[in-house]
Amino acid sequence: MRVASLFSGGKDSVFALYKALQDGHEVSCLITIKSKRTDSYMFHIPNIEFAKLQAEALKIPGVYMHSSGVKEKELNDLKKTMKIAKKKYNIQGLVSGALASKYQADRIKKLCDEFDLISITPLWDMDEEQYLSELTKAKFSVIITGIAADGLNKSWLGRKIDNDCIADLKKLHEKNKIHIAAEGGEYETFVLDCPIFKKKIKIKDFEIRMENECTGQYVIKAAELVEK
Repeated sequence: MRVASLFSGGKDSVFALYKALQDGHEVSCLITIKSKRTDSYMFHIPNIEFAKLQAEALKIPGVYMHSSGVKEKELNDLKKTMKIAKKKYNIQGLVSGALASKYQADRIKKLCDEFDLISITPLWDMDEEQYLSELTKAKFSVIITGIAADGLNKSWLGRKIDNDCIADLKKLHEKNKIHIAAEGGEYETFVLDCPIFKKKIKIKDFEIRMENECTGQYVIKAAELVEK
């Protein structure tokens, strides 16, 4: 099936794309929304401008749109990009990285119904530990680029998600009940490399910005594609 994939550059959107390709779908384009608000209910925000570099690494064209980020109204911006994608690429479905957020999944499904598209959610209802385990086994290189939960601190920013990281997240879950796959916004991520990237991303410059002890961002300031 010809599909578009909602794409932010974080682990969920990239892994959903990876799974969709494994399932035999033809991903004709990526849809990336840049919100003006940092508290968007629908869209991933940190380092979203580097999603274009990831699209280049994937060799998949993108459809890009700015959004007001206003709750519910931001869906109109997504609707516009879906309309463009359907007309330009003749898509039949839309892939998203929804894992457990009914808010997001329901709204994406409703928009898909409007455009007579099939909503494809490869990660939906996956066990969070199994998901992260599959991510690492598939050789995804993912770093944490945002934190917003008790128990997380500056040392987590820029940290790679690997088996040791997963073990530490499980400990934090036991202590503070955080969702270890960050479906509650506990942390944000950025994918540097994975099996479907033709080249990998090298970060040349970054800045750590902390709002308080457990809230902060790893801001990518410069990055480039390099050979694997």
